[in-house]
Amino acid sequence: MKALRALARLFDQKIGWHRVGVILCITIIAIASVVLYRKLQNINVSKVLTAMATVEYRDVAIAALFVTAGYFTLTFYDLFALRTIGRKDVPYRTAALAGFTSYSVGHNVGASVFTGGAVRYHIYSGWGLDAVEVAKICFIAGLTFWLGNIAVLGFGFAYHPQAASDIDLLPTWANRALGIAAITALVIYVSWVWRIPRVIGRQTWEVRLPNGPLTLLQIAIGIIDLTCCALAMYMLVPNEPYMQFIDVAVIFIAATLLGFASHSPGGLGVFDAAMLLALSDYDAEGLLAALLIFRLLYYIIPFALALATLGIREAIIHLSRR
Repeated sequence: MKALRALARLFDQKIGWHRVGVILCITIIAIASVVLYRKLQNINVSKVLTAMATVEYRDVAIAALFVTAGYFTLTFYDLFALRTIGRKDVPYRTAALAGFTSYSVGHNVGASVFTGGAVRYHIYSGWGLDAVEVAKICFIAGLTFWLGNIAVLGFGFAYHPQAASDIDLLPTWANRALGIAAITALVIYVSWVWRIPRVIGRQTWEVRLPNGPLTLLQIAIGIIDLTCCALAMYMLVPNEPYMQFIDVAVIFIAATLLGFASHSPGGLGVFDAAMLLALSDYDAEGLLAALLIFRLLYYIIPFALALATLGIREAIIHLSRR
């Protein structure tokens, strides 16, 4: 263990994890740009517009309901984090406001750790939370997000590795192995926090991790959020050829993570390229129409609502102080 820590410190000093992250982001964006160019160069814009117009209103309405359910679930990321750090005095309405607005802004602006954190701090500071407590909330909320992703992708890769192969181009046995490894790691983590209270961090920045039962609740929140988002996308993709929900869900979540890793606003370009590449059985114009409608429902409309909500909140606060 000491040797690994020494090696990690040496790597950080000589190369730097920040540089690795930057290189990874640039690589993902570059590959996505090439894929997107190849996929879009023969796209007929009029066919895309026609495909958007022919999507059934019922499907769009159901997709919008799933998006709403997904954002409703996101509010519990913050509520769970607040209860974890011991701030039971902060009501759900404040957690809901911070959760919805921080994720809506973070999804669209990019670098969600910083932009979402800034929105959270602006809201929670009114309840006396300092920067350290807000950082803890961001950490716990991020942990909920990643535990949910590991659970969904782990089971998805293990159960249906071919869907994963469509996006990462690895052989099915490798993706099944990755899925089993992810599930195993998740079980080990739950077992680790189940036995005794676990605290990470040092001195002024210490976080007590949720215990076993609460971690299962954490995972459930993440799974529900991701499932709602995947269902919204599934309602919008073309009806032909028929694809099972598990296929679209695994590809959608993997593409979302690639977009998240690129730090581009809303995963723009990266998410779309991954979806167009992995779901190539669909008509390109029809799939692009579905992606555009999904962006409208999941990114643009919530972003506008978040900005309007924050603006109205600031106006009310300003008027109350006059």
